[in-house]
Amino acid sequence: MQLRGALLAAGLLALPIVASAQPVAGPYVTFGAGANIMQDETVKSVDGVSTPGAKLDMGAGPVFVLGGGWGFGNGLRAELEFDFRNNKVNNLTGCAGCGSVSGTENKFGPMVNIAYDFNLGPVVPYIGAGVGYQLVDDDLSTAGGSLTSTKGQFAYQAIIGLGLPIAAAPGLTVDAEYRFMGLAGTRNISSSGTSASFNDQYNHAILIGLRYAINEAPPPAPTPAAMPAPAVQPARSYLVFFDWDKATLTDRARQIIHEAADNSMHVRVTRIEVNGYTDTSGTPQYNMGLSIRRANAVKAELIRDGVAAGEITTQGFGETHLLVPTGPGVREPQNRRVEIILH
Repeated sequence: MQLRGALLAAGLLALPIVASAQPVAGPYVTFGAGANIMQDETVKSVDGVSTPGAKLDMGAGPVFVLGGGWGFGNGLRAELEFDFRNNKVNNLTGCAGCGSVSGTENKFGPMVNIAYDFNLGPVVPYIGAGVGYQLVDDDLSTAGGSLTSTKGQFAYQAIIGLGLPIAAAPGLTVDAEYRFMGLAGTRNISSSGTSASFNDQYNHAILIGLRYAINEAPPPAPTPAAMPAPAVQPARSYLVFFDWDKATLTDRARQIIHEAADNSMHVRVTRIEVNGYTDTSGTPQYNMGLSIRRANAVKAELIRDGVAAGEITTQGFGETHLLVPTGPGVREPQNRRVEIILH
C-alpha cells in the first residue's frame, strides 16, 4: 500500500511542474508490449474459512496496451487505452491443508490516463497517472475442483516513461515505460462449490512501445543555395505636405512634385506610387476621403509635369500609418502628407 501511494502521489504532483520543449499537439495513437510481473496475491479466505498468510504465487506474463490520445501543445496529454495482462498462478502458499492451486489470471479493460512530457535533451521523459476499470478473469484448478470467474474492479496506475523521437519519421516516438497498476477492494469468486476471496492485486510492467502523433509536420526541406539576385534600383520617395484640412498644393509642394516627375524621366521607373495620409483630427471616414483627394491632387500635378497617367497608382490611407505617432484628434503637420515612391 505504501508503494502504491508513493507512486501515485509522485505521478500526480509532478504533472504541472515542467513544460515540454517538444510538446505533442493534436491526436496520437500508441501501442506497447512487454512483461508483466504481479506481486503475490493475498488469499483472504477459502470456502468461507479465513486463511491468514495465504498467498497465490504469481508468475510473470505478457502485457499489451493499445490506445489513442490528444496532446494539448504544452506538454500535457490525455489518453484512453485498452490493456491486457496475463499471469500464471504457480501455487497457493501459506495455507496448510488447502492443497495446490494452479492456473491463469487475466486482466483487461479501459484506462484513462493523464501524462506530462518534459525535455532533457534528445529524449523526452514523461510521467502520468490513470484510472479505469479492469475485468479479472480467473481460471484456477484446485484440489477440490476449479474456480472460474470474471469480476470487474476499479483500477489505478502510475506511469514513468522515456520517449525517443525518430528524426527520420516525423511524429513517431519510441517509448520505454514502467507501469504500476493496482486494483481496489476485495475480489470474491466462486464456482463448482468452491469459493475464495482475494486482495492486494498489484502489477508491475515494463513496456516498449510506439507513439505516433498524427498531425506532426515533416521537417522543412533543406533550402537550396540562393543565386545572387541582380542589383535592384532602390526606390526613391518624396514627401509632399498639406495644410490642415486641405487638399490644395502649396508652391513648395509643386516644387517637390516637379522634382519627382523630372527624376522619373531620368531613371528607369516601372511605376509610381502616390499614397495619401492625414492626421488624426476629424473622423476616420472623413480622413480617408481627404487622403484620397490629396493623392489625386499630386497625381494631377505629376501628369501636368509630363508623367504618363498609366504609370501612376494612387491610394488613400486616411489616419493610418502615422509618420509621427499621436493620439486621436491631434493636428500634426507631418502626418498631413502624400508620399511619392518611384519604383
